[in-house]
Amino acid sequence: MIDWKGFRMVHIKPIWLLMVFLGVLATMPARAELVIEITQGSREAIPVAIVPFANRTGNALPEDIAKIVSDDLQRTGQFNPLDRGRMLSLPSSSTEVFFRDWRMLGQRYLLIGSIDPAGPGRYQVRAELYDVNTSERILGEVVAGSEKSLRDLAHLISDLVYEALTGVKGVFSTKIAYVTLHRGANGASRYQLEVADADGRNANVILTSDQPIMSPSWSPDARQLAYVSFEGKRPAIYIQEIASGRRTKLTNFRGLNSAPTWSPDGRSLAMALSKDGNAEIYIMDIQTKKLERITNHWAIDTEPAWSPDGRTLVFTSDRGGGPQIYKVDLAGSRKETRLTFEGNYNSRPRFSPDGKKLYFVHQRAGAFRMASMDLQSGELSILSDTSLDESPSVAPNGSMLIYGTSKGGQGVLAVIAVETGAKFLLPSRQGEVREPAWSPFLK
Repeated sequence: MIDWKGFRMVHIKPIWLLMVFLGVLATMPARAELVIEITQGSREAIPVAIVPFANRTGNALPEDIAKIVSDDLQRTGQFNPLDRGRMLSLPSSSTEVFFRDWRMLGQRYLLIGSIDPAGPGRYQVRAELYDVNTSERILGEVVAGSEKSLRDLAHLISDLVYEALTGVKGVFSTKIAYVTLHRGANGASRYQLEVADADGRNANVILTSDQPIMSPSWSPDARQLAYVSFEGKRPAIYIQEIASGRRTKLTNFRGLNSAPTWSPDGRSLAMALSKDGNAEIYIMDIQTKKLERITNHWAIDTEPAWSPDGRTLVFTSDRGGGPQIYKVDLAGSRKETRLTFEGNYNSRPRFSPDGKKLYFVHQRAGAFRMASMDLQSGELSILSDTSLDESPSVAPNGSMLIYGTSKGGQGVLAVIAVETGAKFLLPSRQGEVREPAWSPFLK
């Protein structure tokens, strides 16, 4: 008999389980699921023991929930999960926990749990988190879902544990979008716009084309993507509903149609257009398709990004003789102000979720690397040690940065934990991968 007293029941929202692109995927080519290669950890990671969850279902399960949680927490660089081979016992309830054993192993926290049947094809996953030093329970949760959703349930548990230990909302249940490039033996190229879990698993193709796809951007509710497609032999900006696959072409002007990015309220897109002969920043009202020109300069202005409060746009411009980052105050005088001065190349700016930092591509000693800048002090920090970095995108809690880079001459994705410096790669098992975009928190 299981005593559920003191546990909070969480039913996983079905939106992303239903949004597996039914019907659309049946005709799509093979997906390019990503794999994880951890390249750098953190010496300051907190030791945590994540015990294999007891399987009380009577069936073999397709997912190892404790392993998924362990991998999620390890990638942040903030936690160092204990190797299972060193565990002295495998408790699944509080009565089976002997805290002295875990103290002897040098563990700070302990996560235990079990998986129980909850009706035909459904399961309940119970998770308990303890402070080993005080022997106190920090968290008691029960999440429920189908067998197919076990991986989603594991990510949800990771989110709950991460928030309980750090006070910051976890991002393990979020998604990433990216573009894969497959080169055929005959020299033909195939581009795919894909959406996957934040760890690169459960990849699904939402668009395939023999022409380039670029600059995916998530709507604030994570239900749509804006992107650039060259399928008509010239660039055009589209919006696509992820669940239904329904697409809308927003722009098809002569010249440049590029770099769409959603406003925080989801009503507008900022973009770069050269319809009047020069690349400028515009804002389009999505409902009315009305355009508002924001910049007016002989230089190339591109790659806009909104501040979290929607009052400011930053963008890349070569008006100073080379690519640098500028801002324009949308709520005031529309004055354009240069933000970057260090180095002769800074581009593709993205705000941190709190609006205090900018992340961007910075060239130094011939290498293109990820950098951050404190907007109050102006201090610039180099974050990556790769050399062909591009397309930064920030996790919605600000803890990690995903970007495109190169390994062995192939395009791969890389992730940096911005506080701990932990790093890992997300190469594709097939094809190159680039142009990542991290989703907002799922509604």
